[in-house]
Amino acid sequence: MEKIKVEDAVGMTLLHDITGIYPGFKGALFKRGYVIKKGDVRTLLDIGKQYIYAGDADNGMIHEEDAAQRLSELSLVEGCHYEGPSEGKMVLVSDKRGMFKVDTELLARINRIKDITISTLPDHYKVEPGARVASMRIVPLFTEEEHIEKAEELCKGKKLLDLLQYKHKKVGIIITGSEIYHGRIEERFEQVLRKKMTYFPVDIVGVKICDDDIDMIVDSAGELLESGADLLMFTGGMSVDPDDLTPGAIRKLGADILSYGLPAQPGNMTLIAYLGDIPIIGVPGAAVSLPVTMLDVILPQVFTGLRFTVDDIINMGDGGLCQLCTTCHFPNCTFGKY
Repeated sequence: MEKIKVEDAVGMTLLHDITGIYPGFKGALFKRGYVIKKGDVRTLLDIGKQYIYAGDADNGMIHEEDAAQRLSELSLVEGCHYEGPSEGKMVLVSDKRGMFKVDTELLARINRIKDITISTLPDHYKVEPGARVASMRIVPLFTEEEHIEKAEELCKGKKLLDLLQYKHKKVGIIITGSEIYHGRIEERFEQVLRKKMTYFPVDIVGVKICDDDIDMIVDSAGELLESGADLLMFTGGMSVDPDDLTPGAIRKLGADILSYGLPAQPGNMTLIAYLGDIPIIGVPGAAVSLPVTMLDVILPQVFTGLRFTVDDIINMGDGGLCQLCTTCHFPNCTFGKY
């Protein structure tokens, strides 16, 4: 491979895409394999290209486009497709709605390899069809093939990237509070939860309103389970006040509470529990007064069927503080990236 002045490159074949940047445009003006014509010389000079590369790669070296394609094969993701190579990179695009997953430790190990760069959306990210979720390329035009081989070896038997689809759930809702049960205040939780559920594939099998009575709460939950509920959502009674009995009722139901309280706000008092394989969420009052809380952060994982771990809970602290923006941009913001 040698460096050639563009004035002397007429009739030569480009070894790489050449990018042009103009107001409102950034992209490949000339693609790899393009044969340079006399009229292209001025264009190349105008975008600051005085030289091109010509010739063949040295032994043991791999071209950026071939490297990007090899890197894309490290993680073929169901529900996504790759676009490219273009400008030396391959881009992974989602075809479906779901929760994007990244093995962050594996990603870091790969990015430590010389010349390789793989960038992704955050782990646990909620994505829509058409979203760009990952991009893969090497920095120089050529790199040693052994670098790509190291990445391939690291990925053997592992899943670097994934897009988890949402599973259908039958949801039972238990609304607690004497002030609601006795009609002293208007009940607002049901409308909020029904609206949030429209995003996911669900049937709501029933809604129960309970007094501050543990036995009534437990019995109501049991009736919803008998109706086929495979996700229970409890609202109210989630603070530290002596009248707030919901966590105790969940324990009496026989559930294992993974976490009562998350290192995140708003929604600090959110509860996550499991009754066998059935997830249970305790929803604090912030879900009524604010458009986005930790409920919105955890629901995507709940609907993938992926069970929460203690590490998941701990990791919620990093990115767990909502900025309470005047205009909410969730999930395209810092909140809830665990």
